[in-house]
Amino acid sequence: MANDHAGARASAYEAIPVLLDRHGDRIYGLGLRLCGGPDDAEDLVQETFLRAFRHWDQFEGRSDPGTWLWAIAARACQRMQRRRAGEPKRMASLHELLPAPTDAMPALTAKGELPLDDLLRRETREAVERAIGTLPATFRIPLVLKELADFSLAEIAAILEIREATVKTRVHRGRLLLRQALARRLPAGPVTPPDHSRQVCLDLLQTKQDAMDRGTPFPLPDRELCDRCKSMFATLDLARDACRQIRGGALPPEIRALIVDGIDRDRERDRTAVAPTA
Repeated sequence: MANDHAGARASAYEAIPVLLDRHGDRIYGLGLRLCGGPDDAEDLVQETFLRAFRHWDQFEGRSDPGTWLWAIAARACQRMQRRRAGEPKRMASLHELLPAPTDAMPALTAKGELPLDDLLRRETREAVERAIGTLPATFRIPLVLKELADFSLAEIAAILEIREATVKTRVHRGRLLLRQALARRLPAGPVTPPDHSRQVCLDLLQTKQDAMDRGTPFPLPDRELCDRCKSMFATLDLARDACRQIRGGALPPEIRALIVDGIDRDRERDRTAVAPTA
């Protein structure tokens, strides 16, 4: 996250336009993936920055103002999510999210890669977008903050005001659901039994997810993985790459102008209120 500490010493009139420049596009992108469409995303951005402007005096300056701003955005997003009809009530269990030993796995090339043409790549991006929309908000918001907005687990914990371990659990479950959605669309290979015990595969999966959390390569060589683990990890990587491709969303200039105009009107009103009378 860009360091916004300089804004902590500024007035709301000075700080909020700077925060808008630094975070407006990403918060709009958050809204596109979480709130259902451009109209709701625009509402999210306006509510976030106008609320931050009106409550700037409540920011105590002990943390990064960017974190404080994203916390406002996350709470606004949660309120919008609660108004949505048909919101899923539960997250699938870990058992439900992992393939059974008798399930076919996505086929890999000789190099351990998923063979994808342009059409299949586009379909995977669409499948990821749809799968994100099916997640309960409790899991969707941390996952989007991690995989689309590119925050660390610690930053997400600060934004959502929950424990980092809780963020980690929710992000990991969300990734597995995205992987599951993609696996249904990929060409399947022959059913092969696992080479390792289920516990070894679970331990390797935990190591893989921990590496994804840090943004580092998987630390073990391919020779230590069974073909089923290789396929699962390749699909996790594909889901992460699809998330990176759908991050998008530049804040529309007219929405930025509405926010800036609102700040300017308040500034003028304040100047008029304190102007000395003749």
